[in-house]
Amino acid sequence: MTQNKQLKTKSFRFKQFSIEGGSAGMAVSTDGVLLGAWSQCHSSGEILDIGTGTGLLSLMIAQRYPEKKIVAIDIDPHAFEAARHNVHSSAWAQRICVELAPLEQYALSQSGKLFSDIICNPPYFNSGETAQSLQRATARHTQQLSHEALARDISQLLHHHGKASLILPVVEGEQFLLLAQRHHLYASRLCYVHPTNTKPASRLLIELKHQANKCENSALTIMQDGTYSAEFTQLTREFYLKM
Repeated sequence: MTQNKQLKTKSFRFKQFSIEGGSAGMAVSTDGVLLGAWSQCHSSGEILDIGTGTGLLSLMIAQRYPEKKIVAIDIDPHAFEAARHNVHSSAWAQRICVELAPLEQYALSQSGKLFSDIICNPPYFNSGETAQSLQRATARHTQQLSHEALARDISQLLHHHGKASLILPVVEGEQFLLLAQRHHLYASRLCYVHPTNTKPASRLLIELKHQANKCENSALTIMQDGTYSAEFTQLTREFYLKM
């Protein structure tokens, strides 16, 4: 049974912004940084960051796309407070709106509004023991946001020519692709992420569109022979301090 055990989330400093974790539940992760750096958004229009947590993805997108306006939503009040603090402390506060709202409620409230891009580092554990911290359990487990509901609401909120980008463990990611097709979302880019050059892929970066076209497949290795690979360094060098 999950206990509401309050935990302090670690803070993290990037080249152009800092993340103060507060009690958001999930600290800055390689998954989030990979997604924020790998995603290819339209240069203008409005992006929706689903389950923003500390606001990491919104801040990365704001840094990469100077014309982009961003709406960041989260269901957890602690995450909302952390994201709002981090956004207001950044150089891009005027372009990022942080809202406390469950995705389904937010989708129902939009009255036909569509986003040019959607980005999400979603909960991915469908079963197993949940974390002791309620905030961490909400961020990691799908009880509050099932993958079926996520695919449905992304399809509803995404513009006809829009893109949705996510990261999931490989097994859950491949299962999500099947769910997405039921909601008329199709893979346009996939990247299998290997933690090292000797290990199988553990994460799947996903880009979805409403149109079923040929999918671009690739792979990325984080650690190559004990050091960061050239491809990982190139992808993340605008963010990590020591890259």
